[in-house]
Amino acid sequence: MSFSLSNRRHPSAMVHSLLPAALAVIVFAVEGCAFFQLSPAVSSSPTERSTASAPIPAAGSLSASAPSPDPRVGLRGGAFDAAEAVWNLRVVSKTKPSDQFLTGINSDLAFSGNNVFQGSFNGWQVWDISNPQQPTLRKAYVCPGSQSDVSVYRNLLFVSGEDLGARLDCGTGGVKDTVSKDRLRGIRIFDISDLDNPRNVGNVQTCRGSHTHSLLVDPKDPNNVYVYISGSSGVRSPNELAGCIDLSPDKDPNSALFRIEVIKVPLANPEQAAIVTTPRIFTGLTRAPSHGETALDKAEHQKEVAAAKARGAFTAVIFGEEQVAPNGFIALQLQNIVKARNGTGAPTAADSATLRRELPAIIAKMVGEDPSAKPGPRPGPNQCHDITLYPAINRAGGACGGYGLLLDITDPARPVRMSAAADSNFSYWHSATFNNDGSKILFSDEWGGGMQAKCRTTDPREWGADAIFTVSGSSMDFKSYYKLPAPQTREENCVAHNGSLIPIPGRDVMAQAWYQGGISVFDWTDPANPKEIAYFDRGPADTTLKLSGSWSAYWYNGLIVSSEITRGLDIFELTPSAFISQNEIDAAKTVRFDYYNTQGQQQLVWPPSFALARSYVDQLERSNGLASGRISAVRRSLSDAERGSGSKRQSSLSTLAVELDRDAGGSSDASKVRALAEAVRSLVVAR
Repeated sequence: MSFSLSNRRHPSAMVHSLLPAALAVIVFAVEGCAFFQLSPAVSSSPTERSTASAPIPAAGSLSASAPSPDPRVGLRGGAFDAAEAVWNLRVVSKTKPSDQFLTGINSDLAFSGNNVFQGSFNGWQVWDISNPQQPTLRKAYVCPGSQSDVSVYRNLLFVSGEDLGARLDCGTGGVKDTVSKDRLRGIRIFDISDLDNPRNVGNVQTCRGSHTHSLLVDPKDPNNVYVYISGSSGVRSPNELAGCIDLSPDKDPNSALFRIEVIKVPLANPEQAAIVTTPRIFTGLTRAPSHGETALDKAEHQKEVAAAKARGAFTAVIFGEEQVAPNGFIALQLQNIVKARNGTGAPTAADSATLRRELPAIIAKMVGEDPSAKPGPRPGPNQCHDITLYPAINRAGGACGGYGLLLDITDPARPVRMSAAADSNFSYWHSATFNNDGSKILFSDEWGGGMQAKCRTTDPREWGADAIFTVSGSSMDFKSYYKLPAPQTREENCVAHNGSLIPIPGRDVMAQAWYQGGISVFDWTDPANPKEIAYFDRGPADTTLKLSGSWSAYWYNGLIVSSEITRGLDIFELTPSAFISQNEIDAAKTVRFDYYNTQGQQQLVWPPSFALARSYVDQLERSNGLASGRISAVRRSLSDAERGSGSKRQSSLSTLAVELDRDAGGSSDASKVRALAEAVRSLVVAR
């Protein structure tokens, strides 16, 4: 492994998928990378709901060992009837997409009240999960625009748009012209006060569109929210949006490259939303080391390139590796050449020859390569994929292609880079998650761009994984990797993707999506030894590799909600197991949010409850932090107090808290005993 905190930048190790990523400005972009010829995501069968096809355990496994052999290996495939494996989770419901989204691509999630907002390349859907066993469709809003990343706050919904065919009027006809006033690339703002009749009240255009965005609710500024934009497409023409410059910053300081955008949104007047700053958080970073592809993948890729060249397909060299250019991109380039010579009709052989000659320069410009550049270190990342904002601690984690960044967001409009981590085992730094107190940060690596099978037995465990760091001041210290333990087949796109914390008190537990690897719940309280403690998985969606699986898996008010790319919306609950007790689950369910955007991370706060106190007792029993006799005595005291009331309850709880303070002095897990004592004290004053 080559690991560095120095200022170096990655040449995007996923070279086999990087050309499509660069060309996404011509076709359409997906998470981290891009894909171009998609078979229908699901059949055209009627929308239906299913809760019965998966085995639903009555309770979790009380064994501290995972099932062996792993039941996820060798699952039967199928679009909606694939075999399933579940451990320490309960499948609450599985809901197919609505009719208008049945053949679309579901993406990320946001939450408000009882509503789940599910992004899609077709627009967005809203599901009412008041009854999680039977989610109901509140709204299906067709508005094509690439992956439609979503965030919600009060009466406002924010939706990303990046695709060249996205229209301001949300029309489905696309945008035919190279330069057009009808195109939307940036953020759409909807007023959702009336969910049955959402209104588009504002749009903020950006030079590179919005692949993802993050919503910052600043506690110091109640009148505004801030939206951080990550746009990964090429720079649009200044004839379409004034000020869009695609030169490097050293050639033009106003370049749209090597920066992010921060949008300020007045809550009372969202139509006045506008870009207020364009922070250059990458200054000084150079290209970081990375690993390329496995030897087996390289050999297979070379065969594919040779076969493509034999049939006359166009290829291009990117970062030293030859790639097959997508048909849609080539067709558009040929069309441009015909227009440039004032011609009409189909491209000629001469046009094809011209494109073969000019293609290297076209590709170099699109991916930021300068053929005339002098030897030496090349510039670092020119955009982030995703930024997780954590205003409670004034920090943000930037997953920025070749680097993981730690940012200071004390001034929300002017983020400042504090440190940067590079790792040759990482291919594409994709997303970030802080633990609750901000002492750790986890970055995911979307090796293969989400469209490739990267969880096979032949894939290194350190690639396409999570990297866990401890944070001290402005420093990040690498501790370990976590990767889905169960190998997946070559027919299943699988790599680390979006997840969130589960509010188990005193622990760092996370649910995470792995595309067709399913959902993995793991404990990273010990950052050097993360451990899987629950999972859900399906067999392949098809007999050939196609995009499917869980895009996001997020905890929200007691549930784990998963956006299934082709199969709809899945909802799960944790079940008691050897790793998580019923008391811990009950305590987690006391943490409630009015709204939730994972990339706008909110601090977890546990209200006083007997479940909170008992969860710490369970953890102390698990860690042998108190003797078994003392554990039993504490449990009896809590039960007696819960049955009591008034001054008698307060007196017994106060006595117990004092006793626990003394216990901490002789405990091997003193900090947990003190946390228990504080939880007991909080019950004394709770009403």
